[in-house]
Amino acid sequence: PEREVRDQPPRIGVFVCHCGSNIAGFLDVAEVTEYAATLPGVVHAERLLYACSQDSTEGIRQQIVEHELNRVVVASCTPLTHGPLFQDCLRQAGLNPYLLVMANIRNHCSWVHSDDREMATAKAKDLVRMAVARAIALEPLQRHEAPVEPAALVIGGGLAGMTAALALAEQGFPVHLVEREPVLGGNLRRLHFGLPLSGTCEAPDPQPHLTALATSIQEHPLITVHLGTQLVESGGLVGQFTSVLERGGGSRREVSHGVTIVAVGGEEYRGDEYGYGTHPRILTQQEFEALLAAEAGIGPASDERPIELAAARLVVMIQCVGPAEDFCARICCAVALKNALQFKALRPSGRVVVLYRDMRTYGFKERLYRQARAQGVTFIRYTDDRKPIVQHADVERRPLVQVRDPMLGSDLTFEPDLLVLSMPMVPARGSRDLASTLKVPVDQDGWFLEAHVKLRPVEFASEGIFLAGAAHYPKLLGETIAQAQAAASRAAATLAQGKRMAGGAVAQVDQERCVACLTCVRVCPFGVPHVQSESVGVGGVVGAAYIEPAICQGCGTCVGECPAGAIELLHYRHAQVESSVLSLLGANVLQGSG
Repeated sequence: PEREVRDQPPRIGVFVCHCGSNIAGFLDVAEVTEYAATLPGVVHAERLLYACSQDSTEGIRQQIVEHELNRVVVASCTPLTHGPLFQDCLRQAGLNPYLLVMANIRNHCSWVHSDDREMATAKAKDLVRMAVARAIALEPLQRHEAPVEPAALVIGGGLAGMTAALALAEQGFPVHLVEREPVLGGNLRRLHFGLPLSGTCEAPDPQPHLTALATSIQEHPLITVHLGTQLVESGGLVGQFTSVLERGGGSRREVSHGVTIVAVGGEEYRGDEYGYGTHPRILTQQEFEALLAAEAGIGPASDERPIELAAARLVVMIQCVGPAEDFCARICCAVALKNALQFKALRPSGRVVVLYRDMRTYGFKERLYRQARAQGVTFIRYTDDRKPIVQHADVERRPLVQVRDPMLGSDLTFEPDLLVLSMPMVPARGSRDLASTLKVPVDQDGWFLEAHVKLRPVEFASEGIFLAGAAHYPKLLGETIAQAQAAASRAAATLAQGKRMAGGAVAQVDQERCVACLTCVRVCPFGVPHVQSESVGVGGVVGAAYIEPAICQGCGTCVGECPAGAIELLHYRHAQVESSVLSLLGANVLQGSG
């Protein structure tokens, strides 16, 4: 049972972490602990070797009970990763989890002042004093249960989308799989060769994998496939989303789901660099792979082949084309070397020349480069100021490629049977529109942006929406499969609970002070605030803002922007933050329990 502590004077416990030598090696933990014991409201202070260890959290729980603590300050590392652990410790001791404050003396002291022990120690004292002052003003916050619709919406029927959908369905959750094309597969339909490496998770033959995966999807009783369909509307919150799907003919269907997975993939860039689109012998890597597959008898034949590969003597590849001149597109080098090796396997006497700016076959894919060198593939580096020059005016003749060889210090000219351009992968068409519909962010290039690259790599900032595959950034098959399974795992964790906890540290509007200026409505990145016409704001104005606690993400954007100061973020109320700031200036902020 949770203890009622609202009317009690503050009894604060401070626990300072050594973190092994990560903190104690750069500041005086004992001195910080002794200082904390002298602060107003503190009745217990101690230091722990590893505060997050099971023995230490159990010790904190026992001290809360023994000393009847009603506030807790933990001086250790970042609350983003360890806050929930200590909140759970408080809850087990009968305290409201929001009566916790963490002082980040690792990131803010030992890490940034590692060369000045005295400075780090003094700053740690300041942070602990500020945390204690804020703890005095804290109040218990309550959360409530909200139902979760046990179904998922997966947007994108490529490798990532199908993998995630099947992973969820096999755990017993209904899935709506939406694909705008008339068939499943996405970019996987255009891949015919896996990377020829042993000991990796790459699919050795993509097409059988696609066939097996699509068959499993179509036959699974819990997966509803919507082909030729796009998402046009989506609203609600985690556990209770409602989306509208539109088929090509204009018919619409509304579906309810608890989570959303975005797996719309990317697409190969098709610009006019180096004469692409003006000469039949100038191809992209994707088109070259289709040509190789047809020649090997594992892909569909084409009547528009520029040349029979059996007659090809020389293939020239140019790396870093178009947008890849400004940023590394990550997979182009591996794809180029894969296709070069496939060409050499089909035409051992043929030559392949790769013109590159930077060759980046990361990880174990460095073996591709070594294999290509062993097979006789020639690599010539060019610089930004001396890019290859392609002459392609006469479609009846082979294109001419001129490049400066920095090793020889002279220009080389090639007349290839095929000129293959390593076009980068770019965001899929409509990605920005989809991002706007779902209210999720994209980066400056149009790729979907995860909440945190390390802490939440497959989640958006909006709770309940997840990310997988090449919609995130260009990925190879194994990486796509791994991220799709990770997204499905995180989504399943939400669905399996059957309910979720809402509320807590969320924004709250004082409607008597609200002037209905709509500032919060405009600035909220999650579209949560809205004006209720039946509410009455300041001066009797009809209409005041309301923030649904079940949807609010607690980011505080509206709090900082509200010109009337009518919005507060619970757990970070104005008085609580002011107490912390004033304590930094040396003021005595012991004002009771807030």
